[in-house]
Amino acid sequence: MKQGDFIAVIFCLFGFLMVPLLTMACPECSAEGNTGVIVVDVQGDFTTAKKGSLAVNGADQAFIKKVGKATKDLSGKGFIIFATQDWHPANHVSFFTNHEGKKPFDLIKIDGRSQVLWPPHCVQGTENARVLVDNNLFRAVVKKGQDPKYDSYSGFQDDGGAKTEMDKILKRNTVRKVVVYGIATDYCVKATAIDAADAGYKVIVVEDLCRGVAPETSKKALEEMKAKGITILKELDIEKIKGL
Repeated sequence: MKQGDFIAVIFCLFGFLMVPLLTMACPECSAEGNTGVIVVDVQGDFTTAKKGSLAVNGADQAFIKKVGKATKDLSGKGFIIFATQDWHPANHVSFFTNHEGKKPFDLIKIDGRSQVLWPPHCVQGTENARVLVDNNLFRAVVKKGQDPKYDSYSGFQDDGGAKTEMDKILKRNTVRKVVVYGIATDYCVKATAIDAADAGYKVIVVEDLCRGVAPETSKKALEEMKAKGITILKELDIEKIKGL
């Protein structure tokens, strides 16, 4: 046998032996791709636990602990964990303080589009912009809302259409299915889940691991997501997610 043929045989045998080992090491890896998790905006300014400037009802310490445990459990089962993080400059267009005479939650027109004015929140480098889930669990944290001219509810793109790195990162990790949860059901969770579905991913939203701004808009958001073919699970069920 020639030396080149011998090396080729060794590589073939190595590949044959490695396939089952890789499958054991990563139970969510398969020919169909990996399952990812997107933890949406679980940051201090959106929680009552941290007395955030834009705190969502029910986003208390118990909720943060529940999200943290669920994320750790999913990571332990081989799911690949990602996060989104609102990361606004201080001069962001959505802050009411940057518009003279305006109040929080006023609705204004900017360049022909509607803009809700929020209290300043998740300002770059501040304590309450920090993601409150163990950051060591994340393969990547995708920052959004960095352009001062545009809001960014979705983890995939801002309101001006500029793409984040989310889609590229998911594709790089051969993710085909994503589990989405976090804050808020009726804003950033909805926008992220719908954009994921539009990008061709199978999407599952875990309702119990989300908190919404208002019951009515959260209910409507869940209906909109269902209409997009997104699966809504009342609570985390890892075996069911694997089967979807």
